[in-house]
Amino acid sequence: MAILADITPLRQSVPFRRLWWGQGLAAIGGQFTQMAVSLEVYALTKSTFMVGLLGFCALVPLIIMGLYGGSLIDKYDRRIVALIASVVMWGATIGLAIEAWAHLDNVWILYLMVAIQSGASAVNMPARTAVIPRLIDRSLLPAANALNSATWTIALMLGPVVGSMLVAAFGYKWAYTIDVVTFTASLYAVYRLPSVRPLPSENPDDEPVRGWRSVADGFVFLATRPNLRMTFFMDLAAMILAQPVALYPAIAMTMIGGGETTAGWLSAFVAIGSVLALVFSGPLGKIRRQGLVVAIMVTGWGLGILGFGVVLMLVGVTNPDHVIWWALIASGVCLAFAGACDSVSSVFRNVILQSATPDNLRGRLQGIFTVTVAGGPNLGRVVSGSLVRGLSGISAVPLGLTALAGGGLCMIAAGVLTRVTPGFIKYDANNPVP
Repeated sequence: MAILADITPLRQSVPFRRLWWGQGLAAIGGQFTQMAVSLEVYALTKSTFMVGLLGFCALVPLIIMGLYGGSLIDKYDRRIVALIASVVMWGATIGLAIEAWAHLDNVWILYLMVAIQSGASAVNMPARTAVIPRLIDRSLLPAANALNSATWTIALMLGPVVGSMLVAAFGYKWAYTIDVVTFTASLYAVYRLPSVRPLPSENPDDEPVRGWRSVADGFVFLATRPNLRMTFFMDLAAMILAQPVALYPAIAMTMIGGGETTAGWLSAFVAIGSVLALVFSGPLGKIRRQGLVVAIMVTGWGLGILGFGVVLMLVGVTNPDHVIWWALIASGVCLAFAGACDSVSSVFRNVILQSATPDNLRGRLQGIFTVTVAGGPNLGRVVSGSLVRGLSGISAVPLGLTALAGGGLCMIAAGVLTRVTPGFIKYDANNPVP
């Protein structure tokens, strides 16, 4: 059995290979921007709550455009839809760079640009994902999704660390500017895609896709398909209840020490675990009980975040002038374990969605999926940032208690979901029933 990642999709499909490289470079630059925005907001406001509010600013346009964008993807050429959305994302990144180079120091401009980026991304991501099953054979979907996850996780590993170093050494403007440059690779890759028009419905009585009515049709389909529905619920349980990203700046400044660089490493640890899991992802293509694996991996994510919370509780609030190395290393182990579990969960949730959804509904379901995958962490930022604020009067270590509680709640939620829908853990990849 092959142990290392299967690169067959890259060899067999030139458009997929081009898309993979393009989105990988863009993802690294995007992580520069995400880290820089969080650090700039914290520098301007000194508030974890205001950093968490970035999640809310991204969440609203993401929900609106993620849902409506799915109807566009199922009606128009998916290449054109992805290209237009990519141009808008590129423009918002240029706006962030202008704000930094002009030294405007305005948190509301940052919120606005993040909102525009999020809305455009909510269309771009599902459009590109809906294209993939048309570029490769269905049997290669696990390998293709593992490769895509690898690019994102490598970006998560390198982006926060290098981005935080860029900010510390040269300021926010260079992090944003590099993102502008790297995103051109994604624009080029989408531009070179072949035309990918939606296939007609298997039901001849279906009416053409139209606006919000088609969005409602997508929700009706999802509501009656328990296996697909569970992929969404599982991800929401992990990302809303146990998402510690908004805590990283404060943890780095007031607990572990190391400032911006430590905040970058905390983000990178999750990605390091993901990359290690995906490097050895060769056997994933042989797994049939994909729903069972998703449930186990979501539980593992919660366990990793719970362990991270335990480490923080042991550290306490110290205001250190230097890095507490044992805490940084222990945090890295816990977050890397969580990242490894999340990457495997992500691969199979994508495969289940792509395999069990008809092509004429794939855009709308991918739109809802994008709202879930991207919206869940953004909502999780708001939840964790608000929870820290609420617990500050109860505990001397509200950051640790927030992570501890979130991880435990995620594990409980995963167990409850599998009890409510026991058929999900019996899902068979050879018979992809939605």
